[in-house]
Amino acid sequence: MSLLRRKSAPASEDVPDTVEPLSTPSGKAYTAPKARPTPKRTANSRPRAMTAAPTDKKEAKAAMRTKMREERSAAYEGMRRGEEKYLSARDKGPVRRLVRDLVDSRRNVGSYFLIGALLVLLFSQPQWPAPVRFGANILWLLLIVAILLDVFLISRLIRKNVRERFPDAPDKLPGLSFYGVMRSVQFRRMRSPSPQVKVGDQV
Repeated sequence: MSLLRRKSAPASEDVPDTVEPLSTPSGKAYTAPKARPTPKRTANSRPRAMTAAPTDKKEAKAAMRTKMREERSAAYEGMRRGEEKYLSARDKGPVRRLVRDLVDSRRNVGSYFLIGALLVLLFSQPQWPAPVRFGANILWLLLIVAILLDVFLISRLIRKNVRERFPDAPDKLPGLSFYGVMRSVQFRRMRSPSPQVKVGDQV
């Protein structure tokens, strides 16, 4: 029986001499192997310029404080001169500048109201004679009437000039009148921005 049986092939004959390579997938999704890994983003990016740290922190803080103080001083002086970029939102615009010039070009009763109120308060005390206290009361009434009349004149002046020169201005006339009246009751030297016209100038 062993003579009739075919001998099995050796193990080396079962394995083919060459191995066919696997078929490579086709399409955009396939990425060919690279010889080396892709470098990180930081490796390709340009080196950033490093700012040298100050050697002395106290000197750096002192220089910063000096710079900030100079900037605040420049902004304050610019605001006092009426420069547009330094003004607050309340004072910006040509319409507001016109209102300020109209108020600053005239003598206002409101500027003397505080002095009159102090005199009334002083001479209305009980230690003063009755005629003095009576005169203080009369002065108080005259101040009230003068203030009301001056407010009326200022409001009319502002409304007239704004309507003539800035008919399309978005600012509301009551707000502009209030803005001018509040400026008129301040002492001239204490107004901010500072007056840019003299009393009696034509605006």
